[in-house]
Amino acid sequence: MLYNIHPINLFRALSLALELSNGGLSRHHWRTAMISNRIGEAIGMDEWQRQILVYAALLHDLGAAARWEEKAKLHRFEVGKDIYEHAEVGYNLLKNSSKLGMLAEPIRHHHDFWDGSSPSGLEGEQIPLISRIINLADRIEILIRDKEYILGQRAGILNAIRNLSGIYFDPDLVKALNDFSKKESFWLELADPNYAQHFFNDINRYGHMRFNIDDILEIAEIFANIIDHTSSFTGTHSRNVAMVSSFLSKVRGYSEEESKAMRIAGLLHDLGKLAVPNEILEKPGQLTSQEFSLIKQHTYYTYRILEQIDGFETIAEWAAYHHETLDGSGYPFRIKESQLKNGSRIVAVADVFAALTENRPYRKILPPSQVKSIMYSMVDNKKIDGNLVQDLFTHFDCVYDMVQIKI
Repeated sequence: MLYNIHPINLFRALSLALELSNGGLSRHHWRTAMISNRIGEAIGMDEWQRQILVYAALLHDLGAAARWEEKAKLHRFEVGKDIYEHAEVGYNLLKNSSKLGMLAEPIRHHHDFWDGSSPSGLEGEQIPLISRIINLADRIEILIRDKEYILGQRAGILNAIRNLSGIYFDPDLVKALNDFSKKESFWLELADPNYAQHFFNDINRYGHMRFNIDDILEIAEIFANIIDHTSSFTGTHSRNVAMVSSFLSKVRGYSEEESKAMRIAGLLHDLGKLAVPNEILEKPGQLTSQEFSLIKQHTYYTYRILEQIDGFETIAEWAAYHHETLDGSGYPFRIKESQLKNGSRIVAVADVFAALTENRPYRKILPPSQVKSIMYSMVDNKKIDGNLVQDLFTHFDCVYDMVQIKI
């Protein structure tokens, strides 16, 4: 199974996951990519270099995606020593990837300072050019205040950047910025929330990349690692859901390729949880109605992110409908039983099983007898598919060992 994906659609979708917050979507990564691309054009980078530049800019803070307190540190213009950890985390997430590995070094050094004062010890042109550009673009974006007229901010932003030329920033890049930023259109495009779509459409000229199912699995594993670190209690949850989903699909006669697609859906089913603050995910007591409302948004965002990737229409449904129920009372789309595909039902059963057999902040792992009782009660109440639950418990020992649950 081959996926002919416009790479910008893939990177835009993955970047969107990094923009999630409980207050909606930010535009930090997207605007950083737009600024980076403009700098790249100004200094004469060729199209391939600009392609890598834009993709790295879109994912530059992925090392901080799982930790809200880390994300907060990144939105200060004057940075301290605590800003570098997420860049190293991002590097380690990507360095062994066959498709995304080219972004690892640029992301690792995107906060290195021109004067060599950063922990890496690199200085000047020792720092990768793409990293230097993203560093400058990132700090410009941080200075933009959305509630103020953008052209009124231009002088102050440029002055702040010039004051750190030769310290934080490459002087040649600052000079290029000073030249092209005279155009009002540059600033107005950054302030225009609708311009991003034009930018992404323009980047589509880079064409398609071919991804096989194993390439997609590798990328899904990277993001599952990020997702599962949103809470200390979910360190293997996405992988457990993925393994159980894949196993149940094989029991149901899915092909090897289809079972791999099911595994991808399991790995990415909680992608939208990056919109939920860590303190809610790790709350030891009962959630308030407001907190539960925040939890409910995660499946919506999972769907809206994954549907943007070429060829992911089915995977998006399998992944995002895991809290839909047969009685139509699930969330967020209230899908009816007749419209709930078998793949979505599989992920739903796998998700319940994984959750019940993992530690949570409000309870310990449940014993098998209680897991079985709860899941069959959910079947009786038309929440999950009874045939799939029967498949699971018919092969219970195998599934139980597979996820390496310890009681």
